[in-house]
Amino acid sequence: MILIKTYQDYIIKSFLKYILIIFGIFTCLIFILNVLEELKFFENSNLSIFYPIFLTLLNTPSLIFEIFPFIFLLSTQMLFIKLYDKKELDIFKNFGLTNFKIIKVLLFASLIFGLIFNTVFYTFSSKLKNNYLSFKNNFTNDNKYLAIVNENGLWIKDEINNKINIINADEFIGNELNSITITQLDKNFNLKRTIISDSANINNNNWELKSVEIFEYDGKRKKEELLYFETNFNKNKIKSLFSNLSSLNFLQLKELYNDYKSVGYSTSEVEGYLNKLYSYPIYLMIMTIIGSILMLHIKNFDSKIFNIVAGILFSVIVYYINYFFGVLGDNGKLPIILSIWLPLLILIIICLIGLVTINEK
Repeated sequence: MILIKTYQDYIIKSFLKYILIIFGIFTCLIFILNVLEELKFFENSNLSIFYPIFLTLLNTPSLIFEIFPFIFLLSTQMLFIKLYDKKELDIFKNFGLTNFKIIKVLLFASLIFGLIFNTVFYTFSSKLKNNYLSFKNNFTNDNKYLAIVNENGLWIKDEINNKINIINADEFIGNELNSITITQLDKNFNLKRTIISDSANINNNNWELKSVEIFEYDGKRKKEELLYFETNFNKNKIKSLFSNLSSLNFLQLKELYNDYKSVGYSTSEVEGYLNKLYSYPIYLMIMTIIGSILMLHIKNFDSKIFNIVAGILFSVIVYYINYFFGVLGDNGKLPIILSIWLPLLILIIICLIGLVTINEK
């Protein structure tokens, strides 16, 4: 039992060491590439180099989170190179430790690390991503990060005080909605009145409608210079409806899901992203198995280098498999949840086939 605990501790610590090394290498590469991208963004601004660097620091953790599966694959391969070079695999086998037992330890470590990355690291990266988008939007003249609102208008379905309000606005700028039409219905969807306003301050849930015309269901019409209109929405809540999903933590994604339902928007995108996060630890485990299978089929140093290259190529293939199924999900060809889990199921089958004879290697 002491031997097993010792070897487990050794494998896990070595695995973590290589994860941190590969993590550091990718972080440096992403940082450099992202700084160049931010410099291009600010090329027409008279701002110091501090701004591109600052934005890159905010954005890098989110980008790193996306490539952790490939970091795990390469880390697994680097670990096995070390075990081969030091003849440690032979030592393990002399004490009755099979390849499958070694992989089980790596799977356990991947699961634990995956849960940590999926909660602590993701929460941290999503917060920084949110700050990144908010800060960068201050330097964007066309409100790029709220393009859906500006280009297609804003539609809200809001149920409050036993009334259903269908709200449409042409623009969302700062604290205000412009060119607003509110169609108010009762619970049976009978028209009660229509409210037209030039603009509204939506800093809180009690909107201030300006230059208002009210058309009652019986044909009566009246004008108001200022009308207070109660809703379930305010500036921050509406902005969150159109946020980059990677800038929202789990609780915010759940709230966003409920908000999409109340607005009448499709919830498939949020459901897909949530399932992507739910499957993340499994994804890391699969990539660890793939790295182990690749390395346990090699016999000499030259083929180790070949398998590192093969691992990188396999990472690219996995990326495009996920991308392909993601496109099918976005286009409605597959249910969005199936588009997330089906690629993982395919990879699991491939892994099971590779594990059949793994103890003979």
